[in-house]
Amino acid sequence: MKILNKYTILFLSIALISSVVLINLIPNLEREEFNQDVIEDINDGITTTSIVENSESSSIDVSDIEINEDIDTVEIPEEQVDKITEILKNNVYKNEITDFDAYLLIGSDERSEKIAQTRGKIQGKRADVIILGLVNKSTSEVSLISFPRDLLIENKCTNKIERINATYSRNECGNRAENLAAAIFNISGIKVNHFASFTFEGFEEIIDSVEGVEICVDQTQKEGYSFELQKGCQTVSGLTTLNWIVSRSTEVLVGEKIIDENGNDISEWKMMPGVSDLTRIERQQYVVTQLINELKSFESIVDLNSFVTALENTFVIDENLSLNKAVEVLWTFRNINLSNVNKFTTPVDFITLDDGRQVLVLNEPLFDFLKRNQILNSN
Repeated sequence: MKILNKYTILFLSIALISSVVLINLIPNLEREEFNQDVIEDINDGITTTSIVENSESSSIDVSDIEINEDIDTVEIPEEQVDKITEILKNNVYKNEITDFDAYLLIGSDERSEKIAQTRGKIQGKRADVIILGLVNKSTSEVSLISFPRDLLIENKCTNKIERINATYSRNECGNRAENLAAAIFNISGIKVNHFASFTFEGFEEIIDSVEGVEICVDQTQKEGYSFELQKGCQTVSGLTTLNWIVSRSTEVLVGEKIIDENGNDISEWKMMPGVSDLTRIERQQYVVTQLINELKSFESIVDLNSFVTALENTFVIDENLSLNKAVEVLWTFRNINLSNVNKFTTPVDFITLDDGRQVLVLNEPLFDFLKRNQILNSN
């Protein structure tokens, strides 16, 4: 009896210690509904609405194909249907793609006062980062597909022609993630299984939790006072990384850097040519892979504690993704060989609108693109 009591106490002690470890390790992530039936209803046009969150997302008035900042919902005039159909001809998916488990990573441009000091203030939430992580069910091969925020789509919820980042809005059709997932399915045929979203400030905290990431550039570059990166490689903080990723006005150093006697930079700088939404995507993918690489420095799941704490303060995940599964996926990514990760951006062309601004349109159906790049199973 005494032996039984001794082993019972030992078992309970181990169970208690394990519980404490798990409680401290598994993040208490915020959850959000992610209903596949709702997503299907949006794409089937069962629910439509003109009630959307207050935001500054740009839409396109199809009567003259120019962006109108003030009108959110625009009905397509009958006489313009053929023109719009031609522009968006590659947005209709050929086949539903079921080869993958699909994880949607969403970076919202919602900004705190701290971030607004360097990036400026905005109203509402838009999807500034849209990355679809595809894990091949047969081969376990990982691919990252980025969708430019300026990609032009038809919103099946509102019947509005708009940029894809504007679909990240809560309305009578669904919540933000459901509406964005519906837009992605509508142009790709890929059903998003799970999503995780983060804000700019949260992104900064994640990077700082691993004591920064290494960024290598072939030219010294900066944007105002928000960041400056020297030619070569350097480990930088979350705020510097964030400002570099979202920069649209990057400058590069001409010649040598010159500092006057008062400590002022009097060097010659010029605008970096070709900076666009696609440049931002290249930087996003670069940093995401650097973060994955940082996971290799953790020797045990317990070592993930500070990183997991940052995730807890940062991420919103869908209600169907268990916390245990989230940690398991994270730990699995630690063993990924980055050289084997396929990184792509959806195939696009620029279209210049009447007012001089540009949007992006698919120049190839995504099914063909995935097939051509050997991401789809060959069957």
